[in-house]
Amino acid sequence: MTVSIFLGALLGPMALGVPIAFALVLSGVALMLYLGLFDAQIVAQNVLNGADSFPLMAVPFFLLAGEVMNTGGLSRRIVALAMAMVGHIRGGLGFVAIFAACILSSLSGSAVADAAALGALLLPMMLKSGHDAARAGGLLASASIIGPIIPPSIGFILYGVVGGVSITKLFLAGIFPGLMIAVALSVTWLIVARKEQFALPPKASGAVRLKAFADSIWALMLPVIIIVGLKFGVFTPTEAGVVAAVYSLFVSMVVYRELPPAQLFHVFVAAARITAVVMFLVACAAVSAWLITVADVPGELAELVEPLMGNQTALLIAIMALIVVVGTAMDMTPTILVMTPVLMPIIKQAGIDPVYFGVLFIINNSIGLITPPVGTVLNVICGVSKLSMEELMKGVMPFLVAELVVLILLVLFPQLVIVPAGWFGR
Repeated sequence: MTVSIFLGALLGPMALGVPIAFALVLSGVALMLYLGLFDAQIVAQNVLNGADSFPLMAVPFFLLAGEVMNTGGLSRRIVALAMAMVGHIRGGLGFVAIFAACILSSLSGSAVADAAALGALLLPMMLKSGHDAARAGGLLASASIIGPIIPPSIGFILYGVVGGVSITKLFLAGIFPGLMIAVALSVTWLIVARKEQFALPPKASGAVRLKAFADSIWALMLPVIIIVGLKFGVFTPTEAGVVAAVYSLFVSMVVYRELPPAQLFHVFVAAARITAVVMFLVACAAVSAWLITVADVPGELAELVEPLMGNQTALLIAIMALIVVVGTAMDMTPTILVMTPVLMPIIKQAGIDPVYFGVLFIINNSIGLITPPVGTVLNVICGVSKLSMEELMKGVMPFLVAELVVLILLVLFPQLVIVPAGWFGR
């Protein structure tokens, strides 16, 4: 009964168009009324405590870093480097998109920011070369979701804070699975694009490649600084966000000189708007998270999945299937905030490593960014490409299948996450 009240109070207002943040508060209030615990002060206190977290301070700094990178020329230089390296091979622009997505993901940690950068920079080039618009847009959307998987990742930060899991371990555990998705996308692109007729850019000379590398070296240093700093304990994930923001500002304003002081205000305002949305969601989710614990919703769900508790693989498959369905209706941030406190006790009771589960969870939520009807990344690419959602979904489908295959492999073979995580210093 408790689960039914919670879901009804959450999904009902959402179906009526109520913003997700307010729906989260309403679901918590509904549980309070059902349990006879309603107190407005408790609601207000949980909202305030929800945003009062040192690790969450990494979110605004990484969002600011992403805005600065797109405005200050770092993203453009990454794309130029990828173009010089692999742009000349058949289907090269697609490989450029995947290559650039991997590097951009290690800079911003946001799929939406990466989608905006890749769509604006690469989509016109792909269309001009003769690529099918839907297929090109589908690849760019699918490559963009590598952003929340390869560190730094805002998704990992939220999951780590809500679930009480080491964010550093999550960051390092996400590297290899993110690269696996990049390989899967490359193989899929090689298959689907082989029948297309398009013009190939000329092969870049050694001098051009060297110049592209030299131009992008400052941008390439940022992920190295972050990963090395986290691995050797030089700074925490929150401090890494500060490093990323300050470093990107320095490079954009002093080295590349593409971000004039007059434009700083607009960059800070854009980052503040996105931060406000994310942090308000986090704050409101704290109300429902507290009530989920008080009402023992995880205990009720544990009883429902009792037959699967002895089989970790079967349990993970059931949970991943549930999250795929949820991801079609909810965006990544609210899904993390709502599902983590519900699933974490079940995961721990089943003896599943929370870091390993976190990688699967964030990959699944990232895939939700390219599934309709919500599909935030799909909406970004639709806006850039002027394609309809139906047209874009046709182009996304082969790449979506490839990413789901990677997710299934990671569920069936946990060593693909656990062993490489040890390589990076977990």
